[in-house]
Amino acid sequence: MSSKVTELQTATDVNNSPTRGTLFVVSSPSGGGKGTLVRGVLEVVDNLSYSVSYTTRGPRANEVNGREYFFVDVPTFEEMVAGGEFLESACVHGNFYGTSKRQIVEKTAAGIDMILEVDVQGAASVRKLLMDSVSVFILPPSFDVLKQRLCARGTDTPENLELRLRNAPEELSQGLLFDYVIINDEIERAVNLLASIIYAERARCVRQESLVRRVIQEFGTCG
Repeated sequence: MSSKVTELQTATDVNNSPTRGTLFVVSSPSGGGKGTLVRGVLEVVDNLSYSVSYTTRGPRANEVNGREYFFVDVPTFEEMVAGGEFLESACVHGNFYGTSKRQIVEKTAAGIDMILEVDVQGAASVRKLLMDSVSVFILPPSFDVLKQRLCARGTDTPENLELRLRNAPEELSQGLLFDYVIINDEIERAVNLLASIIYAERARCVRQESLVRRVIQEFGTCG
């Protein structure tokens, strides 16, 4: 199964209404630190919910089903793809990953901002959809640092490690296609930058249009 985008029929599924939440798509090559930054920003930004993806890879140490990922087998994943349950799905480094359409639609419809941690294939798929999304690329400061981080986490076989490092240059080349880029050279600084992006996007006039119009109308009734 190759990279696959779930088709959305109309804007009633996911739209750009200013009353809806925004989807923040955070991506990086493996070892870029996107997971660490996402966990950090969830601790400091309110009204922000984490989109738990589905995957066919096995859980790593300390990962909990339903928290980091929903871990499923390949037949179950393929059934979900066939049933149109994913906003996007892709094969990455030999494993399948997918984002639940229902989870994103229900949360954003309730006015809750969502943060999605996804590979560059998934980020590219989301950018093509009719929805209010903001993409952020996490850039490691150097190839050597990326390699050190991958080796230090100790979760990959030598073969998987080689595959991830071989794929990194192509993944990094996608960075200029994102709305924002954060160089992850220092965790606290990078978390603060990611939080600043979320706050700045929330302050956009288009996302506050109904509130702004209401305040303006109230001023018109004074005097």
